[in-house]
Amino acid sequence: MNRRAVALGLVASTVLVLSGCATVPAPEAMRAEIAGFSLPKKPEAGQAMIYVVRPSVVGTLIRFNVFLNDQQPKSEVGYTRGSQHIYFSVPPGTHRVFSKAENWAEVQVTVKAGDVAFIQQDPSIGVLMARNTLLVLDETTGTYQVKKTSLGTLLPADKK
Repeated sequence: MNRRAVALGLVASTVLVLSGCATVPAPEAMRAEIAGFSLPKKPEAGQAMIYVVRPSVVGTLIRFNVFLNDQQPKSEVGYTRGSQHIYFSVPPGTHRVFSKAENWAEVQVTVKAGDVAFIQQDPSIGVLMARNTLLVLDETTGTYQVKKTSLGTLLPADKK
């Protein structure tokens, strides 16, 4: 490797380590901050909604692609970059959500009609680019993270 590549790698690693994951305030403070806030999209009748949030700015330039129920290109629903969220409608039932960065992360959620589920993507240092993990959030934390992030890229159903 040349010196420039090594230097860039060290700078990127240092930024990732020092940035850490986004922290959230106490539940009472989050509830106060989201009072009166409405989610950008609510589930339609007979459906549920899944929000995927990526509140951290770590690895902002790296997109984390989100897939529903499998890892096939046709199943991609959108992607996030740092401080972004996406959402998509699902039928009631159990669904697997996958996130692709340097690695594949997976989480399972079960929703009923009218439910809104929240999943957080957490970046970490990878070998070539950022890695990610997924975790399910409670409604207060999820709503707070949606309020604090901007909309990522949603893929239209007819473009998949």
